[in-house]
Amino acid sequence: MKYADVLDDLAGLGGAKWGVHLRARALKAEGRQVLELTIGEPDTPPPKRLMEVAEAALAAGRTGYSNGRGESGLLQALAARYSTRRGRVFTPDQFLCLPGTQTVLYLVLRALAGPGDEVLVGDPMYATYEGVIRASGARMVPVPLRPEHGFRMQAEDVAARITPRSRVLFLNTPHNPTGAVLRPDDIAALGAVARAHDLWVLSDEVYEELVFEGTAFHSPLSDPDLAERVIAAASISKSHAAPGFRSGWCAGPAAFVARALPLAETMLFGNQPFLADATADAITAPSPVAGGMAARYAARAARLAEALDGVAGLRVHRPDAGMFALLDVRAQGLDGEAFALALLEAEGVACMPGESFGSGLAGWLRISLTQPDAVMDEAAARIARFAQGRR
Repeated sequence: MKYADVLDDLAGLGGAKWGVHLRARALKAEGRQVLELTIGEPDTPPPKRLMEVAEAALAAGRTGYSNGRGESGLLQALAARYSTRRGRVFTPDQFLCLPGTQTVLYLVLRALAGPGDEVLVGDPMYATYEGVIRASGARMVPVPLRPEHGFRMQAEDVAARITPRSRVLFLNTPHNPTGAVLRPDDIAALGAVARAHDLWVLSDEVYEELVFEGTAFHSPLSDPDLAERVIAAASISKSHAAPGFRSGWCAGPAAFVARALPLAETMLFGNQPFLADATADAITAPSPVAGGMAARYAARAARLAEALDGVAGLRVHRPDAGMFALLDVRAQGLDGEAFALALLEAEGVACMPGESFGSGLAGWLRISLTQPDAVMDEAAARIARFAQGRR
C-alpha cells in the first residue's frame, strides 16, 4: 500500500526525539527508581477557579458543537487581554481558538508556507518545530542561537540565511529549551529584516507568564509597524498549569484569521465550549499560579548552577524564563544523547539530550526544573558523581 509523502517527511520526528524519556519510563515500569527531569510538566495543579468554572460549564450543558473561530466569550476575553498587554487595540476577529499551542502552530504554518517555501527557525528549538514545518511541505532553515548571545536570535544570522523562497520567521520567546527572552532591540532588528524581505513572523509565546524576576517579556505583536505580518501563538497550558486542557489560540491580523478560518474548520471546527468558558474566565486576570512557578524555577536553576557549574568541566546555562536549565557536557567527551543515556543507566537520572532540540545544542542536556527541591538536589549530586567518575 502507498502512503502520503508527509509520513516520510515526518519519520524520525515527534516521539522519536523522546527516546531517553521513554527509556526512563520503561525503567520505572520495571521498578527502578528514576529521577525524571525530562518533560515540562507544571509542578502545581491548575487554579481551583479554573476547574470550578469548567465544571459549572459542563453542568450547564456547554458540551455542544462550537464553531471554527471560537466561542464568543473567549474571543472577547482575548481581545481585551491583548489590547491591555500589547499596547494597541485588538478585536475579536483577530483570534482563532484551537486545542493547544501545538495545533495552532500546525495551522499557522500550513496557512503560510508550502512546498518549496522556507521557514527560518532558531536552532536549538522545541522538539516538535521541525515536524510542524515539514508537515506544511516547507523546508526548515535553522538559524543558530549562540550561547555568547544568551541564545537570543540575532538579526544578522537571519539575514544571512534568507533566500527568495523564505516565507516565515519562526520565533519562540520565552524560548524552549534555552529560557532566552527576546529584548526590544532584538525584536526591532528581527522585525526590520522581516519587513525588508516581506516575511511573516510567527511568535510562540506560550511561556509569557513564566518570565523570571529581572527580565521583562516583549512581543513583536506590540509593534504597530509589524501588525500586519505577526501571528502569535499561546495557550493556558503553562501559565495556568493546565496542559491537559488543550486550550490555545493565535492572535494576528484579521485578514489572516479570515483566510485561515476554512483550514481551522477543516481541522477541528472549534474547541470545546466548556473549556472555552473556563479559559475566558482564566485570562481576564494574571494567572494565580504562574508567579509561584516562575519563582521556584528560577531558584532551582540557581541551585543547579551552584551544585554543578565547573564540576568536571560541566557548565550550567541559567534561563531567564520557562521550566528548564541547560547543562553543557561537551567537556566530558560525549555527545548529549550518549551522556544522557549513560547517566540514566548509571545513576537513574533522566534528562533530555540537547540533540533532541537541534544540532545547535549538541553536547548539552535540557534539565526540567519542575521537580521538588529535594529531587533537584539529589539529581544534581548524582550528575556530579557521574561526571566526576568519568574523569
